[in-house]
Amino acid sequence: MRPRSLDENRMTSARFLQLDVFPAGRTGGNPLGVVVDGERFDETRMQSIARWTNLVETTFLLPPTTPEASYRVRIFTPSKEIAFAGHPSVGSAHAALEAGLCSPRDGLLVQECGAGLLPVRVEGSGADRVLLVQSPPARVCEGEAQDREELLQLLAPFALGKLGLTLVDGGRRWWIAELADAAQLRTSRPSHEALARIAKRNDSMGLTVFAREGDELAVRAFGAGAGIVEDPASGAANGLIAALIAQREPDGKLARGYEVSQGREIGFDARLSVRIDADGTIWTGGKATTVIAGGIDWA
Repeated sequence: MRPRSLDENRMTSARFLQLDVFPAGRTGGNPLGVVVDGERFDETRMQSIARWTNLVETTFLLPPTTPEASYRVRIFTPSKEIAFAGHPSVGSAHAALEAGLCSPRDGLLVQECGAGLLPVRVEGSGADRVLLVQSPPARVCEGEAQDREELLQLLAPFALGKLGLTLVDGGRRWWIAELADAAQLRTSRPSHEALARIAKRNDSMGLTVFAREGDELAVRAFGAGAGIVEDPASGAANGLIAALIAQREPDGKLARGYEVSQGREIGFDARLSVRIDADGTIWTGGKATTVIAGGIDWA
C-alpha cells in the first residue's frame, strides 16, 4: 500500500452546521448537515463526510458557476450523490443566508444544483422565515403493471382515496397513494423489504402515502429505495403529491396549496407548506433552524 503523503494527511477545516428542517416547533423536523465551505473538499471527501455524519443527507455549499445563481449546492446521502431533494434544498438555502453567502433579490434566491437552477422563495425573516423551493417539473405516469400490482397488495388492508396509486417522476421518483382514511394512514406499516425490491426494480425512492384531514394533508414517506424505513419530512415527495393534485384536481380546494403534517408516527413533528401557482408551478418548504454551529476538520 502506498504511504500517504504529508499533503494527504493535512486536515482541511470548514464551517459546519446541523439543522432541523421543517420543524413544527423548535425541533421535530428532518436533520441535515451542511458544510458551508464546500469548495475545500473534492467529491471523494464529500462522500466520506456524508457517510460519517450518517444523516439522510449532507450538503456542501459552493460558489455558483453561473451569475444567475445565488449559491451552488451538492447533495449527498451516506452512499451517493443525488441531484435534488427537498429538505436539503430548504436547509441549504437557510445555511447560505445564515452564513452571509447571499441575499434575496425580490424575495428570491436561486439554487444551483444537479437538477438545474431552482428558485427559492424567502417569506418573512428571523425565526418566522419560511423558505420554499420550486419543485422540478413532474410527470404523472402509470408505472409497470407488476410494480403496481405488488404495491396494491401491500396496500390491500387500506381503502384508497380518489387519486388512487400513481407513479410520479420529477427530481425524484416516488410511487404515491392516497388513502381514504387518515386514521388508517397513521397505522400503515408496509413491508420495507418488499418496497426496497420494488423500488430497485423501477429506480424509485419508494412509496409515499397521504390522506386528507380537512384542508390539510397527513403524509408518510417510506423511502426504501434509499434504504430509509420512513422519512420524517420529505420536501421532494410532497412536491410530487402537489403535482399530482394540481394535474388531477385543478379546481379542487387544495389546488392553490395547503399545509402538511408528517413524521408523528416515528417520533417527529414536521410541518411543510405547499404553494401551487395558477400555472401549476409547485413550491414546497417550511422553516429551518440551526441546532449546531461549529466546524469540521477532515483529512
